[in-house]
Amino acid sequence: MSMLSTDIGIDLGTASVLVYIRGKGVVLKEPSVVAIDRETKEIKAIGEEARLMIGRTPGNIVAIRPLRQGVISDYTMTEKMMKYFIEKAVGKKTLRKPRISVCIPSGATEVEKKAVEDATYQAGAREVMIIEEPVAAAIGAGIDISKPCGNMIVDIGGGTTDIAVISLGGTVVSTSVKVAGDDFDDAIVRYMRKKHNLLIGERTAEDMKINIGCVYRRPELVTMEVRGRNLVTGLPKTMEVTSDEMLEALQEPAMTIVDAVRNVLEKTPPELSADIFDRGIVMTGGGSLLHGFEALIEEKTGISTAVAEDPMTAVAIGTGKFVEFLNGEHDE
Repeated sequence: MSMLSTDIGIDLGTASVLVYIRGKGVVLKEPSVVAIDRETKEIKAIGEEARLMIGRTPGNIVAIRPLRQGVISDYTMTEKMMKYFIEKAVGKKTLRKPRISVCIPSGATEVEKKAVEDATYQAGAREVMIIEEPVAAAIGAGIDISKPCGNMIVDIGGGTTDIAVISLGGTVVSTSVKVAGDDFDDAIVRYMRKKHNLLIGERTAEDMKINIGCVYRRPELVTMEVRGRNLVTGLPKTMEVTSDEMLEALQEPAMTIVDAVRNVLEKTPPELSADIFDRGIVMTGGGSLLHGFEALIEEKTGISTAVAEDPMTAVAIGTGKFVEFLNGEHDE
């Protein structure tokens, strides 16, 4: 394979963007955040650098997330962000423009797909392929999707959860719910405000989710010191929060996802249902790292559920490998 042109897979997510380069694996993973100057509209920082500014910027600099719930909400910013990430991943030395495959949530409309495609061309692609997220997740999770048997994927991202039954390289039944990682964070913020009169930031909520969050009771209680502002006195306050409280806080969004999984199972043709019962459900995406999620789904569906080996990067890897899958190349 000549180095003149590169095949790239991009997982364009609400929370983070991952870039996969054929032969190299995932070379870049950064938050989908752009910091701009409110007055001049000039970009100050992109990615991790910009994320550190969320909730901590002077008035004229704002950190924005150009994608919301898996869909482009700010076209120009998305395009600039992609261009930056592609150049950072590939370097400017390449002679030919890369072939890029990008994946988007299964529920995206034609208009939304077109927007992603246009943004990718603008960002410097020679050819663009749009892939449905669950298919990419399945390939990335190491499932051979070319066989005629059913596999069920539950991909919990930052803005959307995609649930799909895949057979023969395509989606048979799928649904995309707009409840995912961000909603877990929001639920924690709301819970802390309602239960403890404590106002916490987005990033603190995310730390809590990662460290003590759970959707199924943990074998031993874990606690965490949380800082925020007391809404009664208006002053800073630190308090200890337990994983059992997180269980309570995250109950609602978690059950929305479980209901969606059951919904897809109900719509699945009987032959494929039998396959899924044998093979189990595979979870991917950052949201699947939330403690006890597989146990919760297993309990509510009666089907064995497992989290993919590297759930965060599964979609990016699958997006990159999809091109090889289409061309029937299995050189890796």
